[in-house]
Amino acid sequence: MSWVDSIQKAIDYMENHLLDVDLSIEQIAKACNSSAFHFQRTFSILTDITVGDYIRRRRLTLAAQDLVNTNDKIIDIAYKYGYETPESFAKAFRKQHKLSPMEARKKLGPLQSYNRLVIKIKLEGALPMNYKIIEKESFQVVGVKRTYNYKNGENLSEIPQFWSDVHSDGTNDQLINLNNGDIQGILGVCTVEENEKQNGKMDYWIATAHRGETPNGIDSYEIPASKWVIFEVHGAMPHAMQDTWKKIYSEWFPSNPYKPAGTAELEVYTNEDASKPDYYSEIWIPIK
Repeated sequence: MSWVDSIQKAIDYMENHLLDVDLSIEQIAKACNSSAFHFQRTFSILTDITVGDYIRRRRLTLAAQDLVNTNDKIIDIAYKYGYETPESFAKAFRKQHKLSPMEARKKLGPLQSYNRLVIKIKLEGALPMNYKIIEKESFQVVGVKRTYNYKNGENLSEIPQFWSDVHSDGTNDQLINLNNGDIQGILGVCTVEENEKQNGKMDYWIATAHRGETPNGIDSYEIPASKWVIFEVHGAMPHAMQDTWKKIYSEWFPSNPYKPAGTAELEVYTNEDASKPDYYSEIWIPIK
């Protein structure tokens, strides 16, 4: 099964099970032979929304169609699409459609439709992606970490605040001084430990490559030996990094025989002004 086919199969699975109240990311990921974390990560990179947001938007789109085209009771429609009370349904419905369910039934305004996703291959190539593949032994990073729930998209909203905190409290400067490993710069390290998978938890480190003892107040993490694909990122943060992630998953992986290995992924930030239009950074992804 190709990369594009597997993602489309997962989307088809979601669509066929939208009425399953207990539909989970684990079930969806299993349909495309992926881990829950990497499916959620790939999906959010490509679509800019979480899996949970997609399911909620699609359910509310179908609920609106039921309100307009059937005589079913509003409370029955609420239960059908996974809402335990009419009040919770009305609140979610108004947030998406800017109308109450009763106003939608009376056709008092326009409804907002989120259509079924279809993965399409788009021919690119005018702008090349610069990358290299290396094999590297395990190495140590030291830094600070926070744990996030990736199922509800907490990582997407909270990690920028983590970076802000690290810059404001002096930790970033401390890490710059500790950087004596092979990789130069400050690292954003994304990991999912085996014991955290069931709870949908991921760790995000802000760290640096360091040889030697771990200083007090700082934690350490061993990055496993891997085959890495390293992508160059050129441009101001955060847009250049976000755009490159999207190109990696929408262009590079579909065009190459590799898959993410599922271990720690790195963003490498050089010690320069990240707002410069020619700022240089890198993305490291372990592959198999």
